[in-house]
Amino acid sequence: MNATKRAEIFARLQADNPEPTTELNYQSVFELLIAVILSAQATDKSVNKATAGLFAAANTPGKILALGEEKLKSTIQSIGLYNSKASNIIKTCALLCEQHQSQVPDNRKDLEALPGVGRKTANVILNTAFGHPTIAVDTHIFRVSNRTRIAPGKNVDAVEQKLLKVVPKKYAIDAHHWLILLGRYTCVARSPKCEFCLIQDLCEYSDKVIKR
Repeated sequence: MNATKRAEIFARLQADNPEPTTELNYQSVFELLIAVILSAQATDKSVNKATAGLFAAANTPGKILALGEEKLKSTIQSIGLYNSKASNIIKTCALLCEQHQSQVPDNRKDLEALPGVGRKTANVILNTAFGHPTIAVDTHIFRVSNRTRIAPGKNVDAVEQKLLKVVPKKYAIDAHHWLILLGRYTCVARSPKCEFCLIQDLCEYSDKVIKR
């Protein structure tokens, strides 16, 4: 795919959704961090359902530590991997209190030092909370990037590096959200909805089917 096509793709996505954002519910950077940690192998809908109760009871590192790991587990048990997630969240809250004055750090090194925070989660926080032009490659972005040929790659790291290289700078901040939404609702894993896609004429998916 050439640069002209890519520019047109992102121009259309921007025109359709000028201010994209995450579908996770949050009121602070800390709440966003916890929601993203919980979202691994879980849907945003299930996370929002769990965090509604959690954040009403405890929405700061100190309050979650006071809540305790067992109570935290019972609050988020509807989410997959809740045992390990609860353990990581408690450890992360302790580090935030001990090393960062209960504030979420705004740099990759400190974010990735937090238990339960890998590169993808750090990218989400840096982008959504702090406005960095990062791209967190999840299953949706990986699929869309390869299927459309916007930024093909054999693994998530390769796709991330390719996207960082080829996405026009004017679209870099929001590219993450546009690609996730495209993959979540249109360019779905099974039977992609090519006939409803904003970019179907620009997409280089060899098996796309346009119903007439």
